[in-house]
Formats: sequence, C-alpha cells, structure tokens
Amino acid sequence: MTITKTFRTGLTIGLAVAAAILAAAWTYIRYDANTLRKVRARGELLCGVNTGLPGFSNPDEKGNWSGFDVDFCRAIAAAIFDDPTKVKFVPLDASERFKELRDRKIDVLARNSTWNLSRELGFGLHFAAVSYYDGQGFMVRRSRNVEGALELDGSKVCMQRGTTTQRNLDDYFRTNNMKYQEQVFDKLEDVVKAYDSGQCDAVTSDVSQLYAQRLRLTKPIEHVILPDVISKDPLAPVVRHKDDDWLLLVKWTFFAMLNAEELGITSKNIDEALKSTKPDVMRFVGNEGAYGEAMRLTKDWAVRIIRHVGNYEEVYERNLGSQSKLGIPRGLNQLWNAGGIQYAPPIL
Repeated sequence: MTITKTFRTGLTIGLAVAAAILAAAWTYIRYDANTLRKVRARGELLCGVNTGLPGFSNPDEKGNWSGFDVDFCRAIAAAIFDDPTKVKFVPLDASERFKELRDRKIDVLARNSTWNLSRELGFGLHFAAVSYYDGQGFMVRRSRNVEGALELDGSKVCMQRGTTTQRNLDDYFRTNNMKYQEQVFDKLEDVVKAYDSGQCDAVTSDVSQLYAQRLRLTKPIEHVILPDVISKDPLAPVVRHKDDDWLLLVKWTFFAMLNAEELGITSKNIDEALKSTKPDVMRFVGNEGAYGEAMRLTKDWAVRIIRHVGNYEEVYERNLGSQSKLGIPRGLNQLWNAGGIQYAPPIL
C-alpha cells in the first residue's frame, strides 16, 4: 500500500513537473516570434516611429519619411534586403508604442523612447542599444529672462502624457522645494499648440525634442532652451523578448554604424574600404571571418548598411546636426575617443 501510494505520489509529481516544463516550452515557442524569418517572408520591415518629430521621424506632404530613427530602420532593411526602401513606417503615439510592439503590430520600435527597467519588465521588451543620449530640459520665452530651471518655481508647465517626463519633472521640483502646475496633453502637437498660445510658461521634454518643437512655434527665435538637464534619457530602439537572433541583428546594425565612424568608413569611401588590408576593416566589410553568416545575413551586411544609409556621424549630422535645421551639438553622442560616450563593441 505504501509502495503504491509512493508510486502514485511520485507519478503525480512527475506529471506536474513535465506539465510545467511543457508549459514553459510552449510559452517560449509562443513568444519566440522569429522576427527575421517573418520580415524576410513579408518582404519588408515594419518600423514603429513617432507620428511626426522633425529630426527623428517626420513625413513630408507626400508621405515620405525622414529622420534619425527612420534612417536606423532603413539600415536594418539594408542589412537584410540590400535595399533601404523595404520598410513600412508605422506612426505611433507615446501611449500606444510599446503595446503595438508587444502585440506584434511592428517588428522594431525606433521612436525616441527612453530605456528604463519598468518598461522592459512591464511590456516584456528589450532595448537594443543606446542610439542617442538625451536628457529632459525646458523651453521658455526669451521675454521671461529666465536663465535656469531653478527660476521656474510656480510656473505652469506643458508636457505630454504617457512619457517619463511627468515623473522626472515631479522629482526635480520636489527635490528643489519648488511648486508647479502641470498642463498634460495626449498628443505632442497639442503640447506645442498649448505652449505657443500661452497656456503655460514653459514646456518640458527631452532636449532633442525641444529643438524640434521650437521649429513648429509661430516665432521660434523668441524661445530659448535652458541649459539645465534634469534627467538621464537614453533613447534606444526596442524589440520583443525571446527573439535573440532579432535582438542581435538590431543592436549590431547600430554598432556597425558606430564602428564605421570610428574606422573612418563612410558611404563615400566604402568601396575603398573593401580593398583594405587592415584586419579591423577586413572584418567589418566581411573579407575576414563569417560574422554575417552567423547572424543569418550575408558577409557584406555591414557594407550594405554604410553604402545605403551611412555611418553614425553621417546619419546624425544629416538629421540632427550641422546639416539639419535643428543644429543640435553632438555632445555626449560624440564617439568615446572624441569627448563623448558613444561606444560600440568591436567586430572580432
């Protein structure tokens, strides 16, 4: 009787363990999207972007998209298809961006999104790599003669709902024993309109976004972005959990652009780089090693990126820096050997 009972107990436990293992395996299978295979079969990349933010992702009157984040998605398409046009851009509001990625409506989110722990945990996502080091700041009217954020005590401040902006603002004002009135809006365009019409004394957002917002004001020259930065906002492209091949591809697409700048490889001299005998350049262009094949790409995957889209410097200056209307200094986004903190692992 005891032996039978023990056997039955052991069998029950064994079945329970087997069921748990099967459930875990099924969960993995169910959530392992195998995105690269699906993108190839579809023939295009689905890229989630901002609904319209100059410098990062913005459509013109004909629906043609441009911007820093847009170029990153084109770089992924170039690595996969050797064609940067094989991308469909899906405009997303701040409140829906992570849900749409989690629900597989897009393949990658490249939408000026801040990397933090709560987002990775809450939505089951991975931030691939910091593409842009940013921080939250303030814009005010020049006529107020405000020189710093500590002079904003008692101000009405406009901001967008569904972002990290609200918490950062509250932390800053509480830490400095200051008071404020928040004016919160769902859409970025409503934030800009409210500030432009005088409904608030200041507007707060990522500094890069403030540069873009200023271009939309009735008289941009009458507004100034304060020097204070009150938060760390590392902006990064986002992918889903449990799709390691896709995460690898997305992050190394970005690292390739950084490494190319460090190696002096540009869209203009990429053909010369293919003839180089320098070991690090040979690995980059695919003439040494089998790194591309290991990622289920071609050996010239990095060459495709640079040829069609450019290295990090080219993309930055074209969309955000000296060649753009924004004119944002690179600052922290300089390479590590040029005074910044942008740093890519080597291709070895």
